[in-house]
Amino acid sequence: MSLEARMIKIEPVGPPRGARRTAALLALAVLGACGNRKQSPPPPSIPEVGFVTMRAEAVPLTIELPGRTAAIEIADVRPQVSGVIQARQFREGSLVRKGQTLYQIDPSLYRAAVSQAAANLQAAQAARESAATLAQRYEPLARMQAVSAQDLTNAQAQAKQAAATVAQQRAALETARINLAFTRVPAPITGRIGRSLTTTGALVTANQATPLAQIERLDPIFVDLQQSSADLLALRRALAKGGALPASTGITIRLEDGSIYPHVGRLQFAETIVDPATGTVTLRARIPNPDEVLLPGMYARAMFAQAVKPDAILVPQAGLARDPSGRATVILIGPGDKAVLREVSAERTIGDRWLVTKGLAPGDRVIVEGLQRVKPGQTVRPVQAEMANSPRSRPLQPASRG
Repeated sequence: MSLEARMIKIEPVGPPRGARRTAALLALAVLGACGNRKQSPPPPSIPEVGFVTMRAEAVPLTIELPGRTAAIEIADVRPQVSGVIQARQFREGSLVRKGQTLYQIDPSLYRAAVSQAAANLQAAQAARESAATLAQRYEPLARMQAVSAQDLTNAQAQAKQAAATVAQQRAALETARINLAFTRVPAPITGRIGRSLTTTGALVTANQATPLAQIERLDPIFVDLQQSSADLLALRRALAKGGALPASTGITIRLEDGSIYPHVGRLQFAETIVDPATGTVTLRARIPNPDEVLLPGMYARAMFAQAVKPDAILVPQAGLARDPSGRATVILIGPGDKAVLREVSAERTIGDRWLVTKGLAPGDRVIVEGLQRVKPGQTVRPVQAEMANSPRSRPLQPASRG
């Protein structure tokens, strides 16, 4: 090979330089066009909500009222005769029975009075026998006119007077025996006796103002409750119109420490006057107290049903909210599965549900879950509340709605 041929430079094979520049510009244009193209948004998802279907049911209208306990019987132990206390025959705070001797008053003077009354009775009986014998002897003599008729009349009158004297002395003897028995001061009722207000050796009188002790019967026990006269009037009107039925359920007591008393009581009566100072009416309940857990003067709250509403509509608390003005509202599932905001009347709760008196009817579907994802007028996908409580959807609290 010649030297010229070896010196020839071999160029690489490829497209011309101008063609490569044109291809690069086209690629940049395509990338720019792709970056400036707007992507269309995805279609909005329909929120899933849980609902509860409203139905009418008979519901007891339960109320809770404050009150104080009171003994069913209270008796003051008082002396009926005067004398000195010889002995106290009970233990303070113990249970005493009716007729049990509590105090012993010195009976010496009263025993002497009984003896004197008995002697006076014997003297009167002797005088009666003498007068009766004299009257009997005058009867035949008066028939024979040995004595005058006036003498017979006087003898008969003396005999009757002597008989009356015997009756008087017998009554005096009975009084003396009663007074002697009164020296033994008995318990007037069965109950729990308090502290003794007198001591051995003290002088007591029949008309003294201070009792010797006080006995209270604690089983059963009363609970005096206070209810607003306005609430009682509204209840009576509802009963009169047929919107509610009388209830005869028991009364449950909540104690001062928040515990529930195990025994159930009954409502006895309501007073017919209103306290002008508080505007309340007193209701009295009778509660069994076999263990004497309840003591007079304790504070308690009574829960009971005064009436039964036969066609009540109850809404779960999660399905009802209040706007800033305090109006109660719910969201319903309307035609076409659209959310509908509705104002209702709900003034009280029964358990964990609201009692709705206006705004709902049986068959309405109230949304109770997923409320924060729903706006009025929006289409929703309704499911039963039990289905909404499944693991794939978490229960949500209601949000305030304006």
